[in-house]
Amino acid sequence: MYNPPEIKISNFDYPLEEENIAKYPLSERDKAKLLSLTSDKKIEEKYFYDLPEMLDSNTFLILNDTKVVHARLLFQKESGSVIEIFCLEPMNKDIQLAYAQKGSCEWKCLIGNNKKWKQETISSSFVDKENQLTLTAKRLCQENETWIVEFSWDNEDLSFAEVLQYMGHVPLPPYLKRKDEESDKEDYQTVYAHQEGSVAAPTAGLHFSENTFKQLADKGVKTCFVTLHVGAGTFKPVSTETIDRHVMHTEQIVLKKENIEELLANLDKRVMCVGTTSVRTIESLYWHGVKILKNGNRYSEIDVKQWEPYQKECRISAKESLQAILESMEQENRNVLIGQTQLMIAPGYEYRIVDAMITNFHQPKSTLLLLVSAMIGEDWKRVYQFALENNYRFLSFGDACMFTK
Repeated sequence: MYNPPEIKISNFDYPLEEENIAKYPLSERDKAKLLSLTSDKKIEEKYFYDLPEMLDSNTFLILNDTKVVHARLLFQKESGSVIEIFCLEPMNKDIQLAYAQKGSCEWKCLIGNNKKWKQETISSSFVDKENQLTLTAKRLCQENETWIVEFSWDNEDLSFAEVLQYMGHVPLPPYLKRKDEESDKEDYQTVYAHQEGSVAAPTAGLHFSENTFKQLADKGVKTCFVTLHVGAGTFKPVSTETIDRHVMHTEQIVLKKENIEELLANLDKRVMCVGTTSVRTIESLYWHGVKILKNGNRYSEIDVKQWEPYQKECRISAKESLQAILESMEQENRNVLIGQTQLMIAPGYEYRIVDAMITNFHQPKSTLLLLVSAMIGEDWKRVYQFALENNYRFLSFGDACMFTK
């Protein structure tokens, strides 16, 4: 299939009831259930602490080390009403630099209760380690459903990342239908979170504990950490009748040269990604290499469009693609590859590098469910029906599953 697939999203619906959704995580991360669909299409029930026994040294495990920032800012007016500003992405496209900005910055935001924002600016006090400070927000202009907001604060020694850490709230998924709590600061974060930039957690990784990594290392399983900063668009359902009309959200990728070298050296193994974000990262990397080979070094940064992989047949191997990227980086003396991806993986997509994935159970009619279907086909229906009938916990704080293409 070499055109955007005209697939009805209604074919990816299923009855998810409120009681199926896990509102809180388990007290121990690795005690979640793990449903495995074997290569001969059998369903096996395990627990996540069984994972090291299920993998061997022929597995190359890739994880997303992005870190969730406290992106929800609440400003209470004298009248008692609350205006919520949800920071989506910086106007400065380099997310790491944007979080490091001091004194002031501009962000693209969603504004809740916007009609109550009458004056030019709104302010709120917060406390850092020892001082009471003030954060001020000013709306600059509107772009469709979002606003460009200028933030300023009265301590130029503080970065915006620190301001969010002290004043912001954990951006829990809307389907949890509850306020964030103190425990969420740790629970809604992987134990290996490192690169600040996400407004949603790469939730498949929430099941990993330090003990899991120790046991995996003992089994000879190599791990690799890449970065994709998860945006709020990950929760956007497909609202069009067919998926070819859906506009996929864009997310930023950051990869080190050593990541690509490790991946190239382990292509002969089973490449397993933890979470849909890692899957999109690695598959986007392949298409970036294809662009370099077909168009030269005009593409020094990753920029993969939604339907690019569906436009024409491509016989370039994963090895050729990754080698082209490394050669391009060496020519430009670059050690870090950044960019963005809008890649939509749906039935009809041919996986180029990823062989298997660990993921959670996703919302009905979601792009994440389409990605799963692209890997295991119609078996997703059987898997999800089994999970519903056997009291598996769904969505962000829910149980996990493991699939092989």
